[in-house]
Amino acid sequence: MSFSRTFLSRAGACVLLGAGVLATAQAQQAAAQPVAPRVERNMSLALANQLASATVAACAANGYAVTATVVDRAGVVRAIQRADNAGPHTVGAAERKAWTSASAKAPTQAMMENAQKNPGAANLVHIPGFLLLGGGVPVKVGNEVIGAVGVGGAPGGHLDEQCANAGLESVKSLLGS
Repeated sequence: MSFSRTFLSRAGACVLLGAGVLATAQAQQAAAQPVAPRVERNMSLALANQLASATVAACAANGYAVTATVVDRAGVVRAIQRADNAGPHTVGAAERKAWTSASAKAPTQAMMENAQKNPGAANLVHIPGFLLLGGGVPVKVGNEVIGAVGVGGAPGGHLDEQCANAGLESVKSLLGS
């Protein structure tokens, strides 16, 4: 074996050995730190039902038959209410808007407008399950998103969003806001 091959072989072994020692040290340091469970707020069933009901009522007061879906912080459905005469398509639309809003922690109307104006954000429409239409609004306790409400069925996403915001306003005292 030539000098250069031997040197490179030994140098490579030293690099691998050094990487192994570093990884072991990092693992030992991580193990030495106490591990505590995460504490986070989430959407209760009672709150979800009250929010869905208030949102459907807000739309009905304006003559719109809608579906309101409330999801928790992970985007899992907690409550859904479909008004009499709301179209069957409103169920899926409301759920997708709520899921999108909870996932992105942002109102879907703002996301839609951003995607229309910003070529870099236009690809958001390709994320499976995302629905960039107005009507999805995050539910927050302080700055923490605990879920979202999605509305489908009013004649325009901006009106769906108005209903969602009205529903949120009606449960504001329960959120500590």
